[in-house]
Amino acid sequence: MPVHMEAWRQYLNGLGKASIDIEGRMHGRRNDEIVAAFIGDDLAAAEIFEHGAAKERLFRDMMKPQLQRHLVPGVIQFIGRLNGAAIGLASNAEPANIDFVLDGLGLRSRFQVVVDGHQVNRPKPFPDIYWRAAELLRVPIADCIVFEDSPTGIEAARASGAHVVGVHTHPGDLPKVDLLIRDFLDPSLDHWMQSLPAGV
Repeated sequence: MPVHMEAWRQYLNGLGKASIDIEGRMHGRRNDEIVAAFIGDDLAAAEIFEHGAAKERLFRDMMKPQLQRHLVPGVIQFIGRLNGAAIGLASNAEPANIDFVLDGLGLRSRFQVVVDGHQVNRPKPFPDIYWRAAELLRVPIADCIVFEDSPTGIEAARASGAHVVGVHTHPGDLPKVDLLIRDFLDPSLDHWMQSLPAGV
């Protein structure tokens, strides 16, 4: 997320626009919504798309040499301990960024399902993206655990009916979660998961 914020700062500065609240206006939102908020909601759809795509190209250029070190600590080990459980990725991120991360880190094979915000009518903060991922995984949403690091994502996850774990990857409150962890090395995570009903 810090790299996303810096990419937005650089991109907006290049347009002669400055935003004093980039962080507060971008977390968990789809790119077309962010472009409308930062640059203008009177743009044509093609202009909105191109602004978003240009910023994401900048983000990927900035992130490529440091991708591995930006992983949340313990996440690969955690996924490896799930012993064949159905795992999906549901993200408002642009598809090209999802591909960049999954392929750049060799993680694509770990996820049976990948859903982005363009595959549903209503992106986060609406719950549709989680409902779609659960549907594709063929798992009842009540038996799913969602890991989220943004208030917008948590709002969507809570509304979906899933169990919700907040991952504290950046400053700010993550209210109304079932568990709050600092990263995937947090010992409270395994204890909490063992307390869940069978089938979750």
